[in-house]
Amino acid sequence: MGTGGRSGLRPGKGNPEGVTAGKGKTDEVTVTSATDASASCQYRCIECNQEAKELYRDYNHGVLKITICKSCQKPVDKYIEYDPVIILINAILCKAQAYRHILFNTKINMHGKLCVFCLLCEAYLRWWQLQDSSRSIDPDDFIRYAKEWDFYRMFAIASLEQTAYFIGIFAFLWVERPIRAKEKLNFTLLLKALLLSSYGKLLLIPSVIWEHDYTPLCLRLIKVFVLTSNFQAIRVTLNINRKLTFLAILSGLLVESTVVYFFQRMEWALGSDCAIYKSQDF
Repeated sequence: MGTGGRSGLRPGKGNPEGVTAGKGKTDEVTVTSATDASASCQYRCIECNQEAKELYRDYNHGVLKITICKSCQKPVDKYIEYDPVIILINAILCKAQAYRHILFNTKINMHGKLCVFCLLCEAYLRWWQLQDSSRSIDPDDFIRYAKEWDFYRMFAIASLEQTAYFIGIFAFLWVERPIRAKEKLNFTLLLKALLLSSYGKLLLIPSVIWEHDYTPLCLRLIKVFVLTSNFQAIRVTLNINRKLTFLAILSGLLVESTVVYFFQRMEWALGSDCAIYKSQDF
C-alpha cells in the first residue's frame, strides 16, 4: 500500500497552467508532460478530492514546488515528500488522504498479484484448519496427493467467496446508481481499490505461525480490519457518504454469506472459513 514518494507518481505531472508559478521565472519551469497526457491523466487533491493537473512543479537545479489546490488552498498531495513507511502507516490507520494518494496520485499495478497472494494466504489458513482437524500419520503418497488437492480446493472456494463479495458490492452500487445519475462510476478503479485495500489478509499467515493460541481472536480482528479498509476504499474512490458505503459492504457480505451457505449445503467447505466462521464467530 505504501509508495515511494515521487518515484511512485504516475507519469505526466501536468502543464504549467494548473499552478501558481511562485518564485522563479516561467521559462525556467521544466514541463514533464504533454497537454494530451495531462488531459487524460488527472490527479486528485487528497484533502478535498478535487481534480488537479499536476502534483508539483519541477524547476531547474532540483527546486520543486508542491501544487496548491485551487479549491481548498492546501497542498494537492503532501505525501509526495513523505517516506513510504509513513504513507503505509497512514494507510493502515485508514486515513482518506493516504488512500487518495495511493489510488489517484500513484501508479501501482500490483493489485492482481496482491489479490492472488492474499487468496493463497487465506487458502493456506483454511487448508491448515482442515489438516489440523483430520491429522493422519499415514505416509502413503495417495494421502499426500489428496492433501495437495485439498489446498487447491480451498483456494477455489476462497476465490469464489471473494468474487461473490465484490459482486454484491458492485450490484448494490449499480442499483443505487440512478440516485446519483450525474456521477459516473468507475468500476475498474473500484475493483483495484478493493483489491489493494484487502492487503490485511496477509496477516492471516503470521496469526497462524506466531499466535496459535489466539487464532480465533486474530481472525476476528483481521476480518474487521479488512472490512474497514474496504469501507474507506469505497468512500474514497466513489466519493460517497458513509451510509451508502456501509450498505454496499453489507450487500457484499450478504452475497458472500449466501455462497458460504451454498458450500455448506454441498459439503464442499470442510476446513474453510465456513466451518471456521461457524465455530469461532469469525
